[in-house]
Amino acid sequence: MLWRVRTTLPDRPGALAVLAQSCGAAGVNILGLQIFPGIETVTDELVLRTPEDWGLPEIAELIEASGGQSVSASPCTEAALTDQPTRYVQAARQILAQPASFPEIVALLFDAEADPVAGTLTPVQDVMDMMVGEVQVQVRRTAPFTATEHARGVSMADLVSDVLARGRESALAPTLGRRVGAGATPEYVVEGDAVSALIDGTPVGLAVVRPPVEDPEVRPVTLRVDPAWQRRGIGTRLLVDAARLANTMGASEIVLTTRADNQAVLPMVLAAGLRGRIRMAADVLTVRVPVRELRPVRR
Repeated sequence: MLWRVRTTLPDRPGALAVLAQSCGAAGVNILGLQIFPGIETVTDELVLRTPEDWGLPEIAELIEASGGQSVSASPCTEAALTDQPTRYVQAARQILAQPASFPEIVALLFDAEADPVAGTLTPVQDVMDMMVGEVQVQVRRTAPFTATEHARGVSMADLVSDVLARGRESALAPTLGRRVGAGATPEYVVEGDAVSALIDGTPVGLAVVRPPVEDPEVRPVTLRVDPAWQRRGIGTRLLVDAARLANTMGASEIVLTTRADNQAVLPMVLAAGLRGRIRMAADVLTVRVPVRELRPVRR
């Protein structure tokens, strides 16, 4: 069975050799190794092939007996053996081709996890923050991010920001007043807890501000646009109006939840000019937008 394991070892000669010797004696094969230097300790990421009946307790006992600390482990596939520089080059190429896919790509790149794996030794998730324009993108996982990985994440986010600034992806910058079709300009109507986008009286988009679930100042928002009318600025306008409507209802923040592969979210938040925060974890993407400083919506 393959496991991705992270541990910190003392930064002294022979520390890794002790771990390798212990693995060999226990019948555990080290198939991959990535080293993240630190000040007094070194973080090592290993891909281990263990006996089939091994689990987290056996791995932890082996690593800790060899001097390792802060052990985290999760099952993985042979994809974990892909050369790391190659992974980053491929990710950069994908981001250049589709900057809107950044949250999904960076989450896969850093092996983000939705929830701690049952029985992991480090149940508290670590967070990496990256800024794309005014939008904060977050990825989370149980294994702590190293300083090297933080630097790589910032570089990836800078790449996306540069692409957007140079206008290489015009589809990422729809304007709120843009005409959406020949002779058609959407009308936005606020009624109750919803904002509708109408074309000649026909609904083509809807944003609904839902009742709070846990925090009374946080309002979930559901937003949809008819596929035939997407990528025309309608979703952006609905997001802005829904945020303002939530403000008039006493909310301090709105939250949207969607699929991880929804590439419309990043451009929508960027185009809206809102200081959003996008959390990426496995197959779920969550967007949180503060609304307290927005102007109330006009009804």
